[in-house]
Amino acid sequence: MAKLGEDVIGTSGLPPFFPVSNADDVTIDAPENRKGDALRTWVRSLSGFQKEALVRSARTGRTWRLVSDEGPYLNGHDAAPCPLAFLSTGMAASYLNEITALARMRGVEFRRLRLIQNNFYTMRGSMPNRTMTGGAEPVELEVEVDCDQDSAALNSLFIDAVHASPLNGLMRGRHESLFKLSRNGAELPTAKAAELNGFLFPDPGDHFATAEAAEIQPALVGAVGPTPRKEVPQGTAAASGSLADEQNRRLNIGAIATLREDGIKDIQQMQYSPWGTSFRFLSSEDGRAPDANTLISAGIGFCFMTQFGRFASMLKLDLPDYRIVQDTHFSLGGASGGTGGAGQADPIETHVYLETSEPDNVAQEMLDMSEQTCFLHAFCRTEMKTKLKISRV
Repeated sequence: MAKLGEDVIGTSGLPPFFPVSNADDVTIDAPENRKGDALRTWVRSLSGFQKEALVRSARTGRTWRLVSDEGPYLNGHDAAPCPLAFLSTGMAASYLNEITALARMRGVEFRRLRLIQNNFYTMRGSMPNRTMTGGAEPVELEVEVDCDQDSAALNSLFIDAVHASPLNGLMRGRHESLFKLSRNGAELPTAKAAELNGFLFPDPGDHFATAEAAEIQPALVGAVGPTPRKEVPQGTAAASGSLADEQNRRLNIGAIATLREDGIKDIQQMQYSPWGTSFRFLSSEDGRAPDANTLISAGIGFCFMTQFGRFASMLKLDLPDYRIVQDTHFSLGGASGGTGGAGQADPIETHVYLETSEPDNVAQEMLDMSEQTCFLHAFCRTEMKTKLKISRV
């Protein structure tokens, strides 16, 4: 099957991730910081399933540029990590933030610490019949550890750290995402998708192209190679498999995370199902690499954008260009931010800009089906817990 679109990411000459030096000139600002950290994420379609994001944080003041692609399962070029990789690596980074902060508070020293995380999603139903729906399942987290603490103390530390993660706020309770919609520059009411109160934000248009790198850091992300094979019930590996009209499949994206001696988190994403390329991410809260909330926010935006492209391509609809502006709101970490409480988050708020010759009702359906099939909006509206396992090594 021929690859979809041009490989814009691979031929651009730009590093896939970089800190932006001129965010004010680009005109991306951060939302009002109402919980501890507020992030505004711009995402645009580049070609096929390739996408570019700019993410600005109210807490740090930093802006990051990141890109995403898909593999053979969506006829992608595999030039950058898939959207779900960002959520998995951001989650692992967030857990490491809270584990290490809480360990310092409790006087615990680790001789070895490694997280092995598995995220699971489902896609079921018929796209032609508009019954296809994305789902999210509980996360599995194994902590490999070597330290002197007894098992009860370790179990308490890791459970408390998971709850302290800001991402916990999206996992506990059911958060219905909120939307604004624009077609060809004119605002439309939403149909089934819940509408966000307030005004439609300005369309970022081509402002992405004015972003300049503060410094070139090519090692922030890179392909490692094919993910080791593993059996995933209802898993898929077939080329174009994610474009089938009828689906009943289970996705498994893994992350293996360690903390380097310099404090940077080294995280390898594992593409078990749909099977594909593994990418290595670096993450840091001090600006040396994208922070956890930036990776999480980009992942949600990238995944949502993929569903627009998938729906349009499967139904052969006209959608040559589309963008979003997404706001995410997280509390500070219970340990890393010193709140002492569980992580909290608000529902995702997204402004959608479609350029299409299709009529208004089809533009509304594009939004409804993209929300319905988005794994990470499903993640937000699904109550779930992280299943924890501790292994002594």
